[in-house]
Amino acid sequence: MAAVRSLESSDTKTRTYVLDTNVLLYDPNAIEVFEDNELVIPITVIEEVDRFKKDLNETGRNARLVSRRLDELRHKGRLSRGVPLASGGTIRVEIPDGSEQQVPSVLMNHSNDNKIIAVAHKLAQKAEPGQVILVTRDTNMRIKADSLGIKAEDYEHAHIHIDESYTGVREVGCSSEQIGSLYSQGWLPWEEGNAFPNEFLILKAEDNPSQTGMARYDHKQKRLKPVGKHREGVWGIFARNKEQLFALDMLLDDSIDLVTIDGMAGTGKTLMAIACGLKRVADDRSFRRLVVSRPIFPLGRDMGFLPGDVSEKLNPWMKPIFDNLDLLLGEHDADPRGRGGGQPSYQALLDQGILEVEPLTYIRGRSMPRQWLVVDEAQNLTPHEVKTVLTRAGEGTKIILTGDPYQIDNPYVDSTSNGLTYVVERFKNSDAAGHVTLRKGERSQLAELAATLL
Repeated sequence: MAAVRSLESSDTKTRTYVLDTNVLLYDPNAIEVFEDNELVIPITVIEEVDRFKKDLNETGRNARLVSRRLDELRHKGRLSRGVPLASGGTIRVEIPDGSEQQVPSVLMNHSNDNKIIAVAHKLAQKAEPGQVILVTRDTNMRIKADSLGIKAEDYEHAHIHIDESYTGVREVGCSSEQIGSLYSQGWLPWEEGNAFPNEFLILKAEDNPSQTGMARYDHKQKRLKPVGKHREGVWGIFARNKEQLFALDMLLDDSIDLVTIDGMAGTGKTLMAIACGLKRVADDRSFRRLVVSRPIFPLGRDMGFLPGDVSEKLNPWMKPIFDNLDLLLGEHDADPRGRGGGQPSYQALLDQGILEVEPLTYIRGRSMPRQWLVVDEAQNLTPHEVKTVLTRAGEGTKIILTGDPYQIDNPYVDSTSNGLTYVVERFKNSDAAGHVTLRKGERSQLAELAATLL
């Protein structure tokens, strides 16, 4: 996958890419993905990175990584003159020398954005048309650059076009004899087609359209396996559609270490992940603990600091998870008015260490062997953050990422660059991972209508 779309061009001339600050703060490894082209870092970008390096968040961490990387490159020579990169290109820090071509006065308010655009404008005046490209994630900067005749692009590395994203399910045609063989012998050789590992295939008999079958592709053995019916349910939860059945099939298969489930609100993503976790931890004792976590991002205006100890502060953020636990443990059925007194039904699981609910803030540095880890709202993670989560997995740990790429609260990612979409695309060729997109809402008729129409 190319770093920027223009790299896919047949034109092999070396280009000059001027990087904006937001590119480096989003991906501190961005300087390594532009192949054998020239990278220019305006000195204003260095100053902005310095402003962020003390922040105690992901942006601050990325700023520190950028500073360390540029400091390492100093040993290859003076950055102002340009130094070579491992990718075959070069990088240099551009320092104003007073000879810059001035941009129109309407943009000369000395803002950092305009200083960066001025650098691109100066270089573009000395190069062939289209050879100097400003790379920024700021839409307005791209508009201003374009108005000056400067080619500008978004940072495309790690972007996945969501309309073409992998769903984990597809329909294929076959013969009625093949479908019969699948269910009679429990497997079916499958050499034809280019199915991904653990991809679900809905088989339709071409000679008998009413005959269908559902199977999952076993890449190691080059065969299809029928999808189990799971009629007994999981902690009172039963699959209501074929995609939910596929999700249960992956969740209950210990040979799959990473399961990703996306879909609109109300499709049952988190509920099924927690239900299967309770079965495998509390009933089967195949895992030591069920850990449920989610990134903390408010919907709408943040209410500010919350009173109380850590558990009291986290309660509003973890409430969606507790609601799912209440449903699984039957608290709503026992008290339909929701006025039950005493401790919540899941408190015993917390006290026994079977269940742990915490924000992702505390996961860095942990090692988690033999645990069932559910990360809800994973679409709010950056690719680097989701990498941090996955690398916490110890021996025997299973990780489930759930989320909806169309409901993102993190202002630094979008539907094409979030961690969930990134993982789905990167792991679709792995035998250790499986994915399914849930399409039908099952929360309520109103919830499904709202998710579809609004």
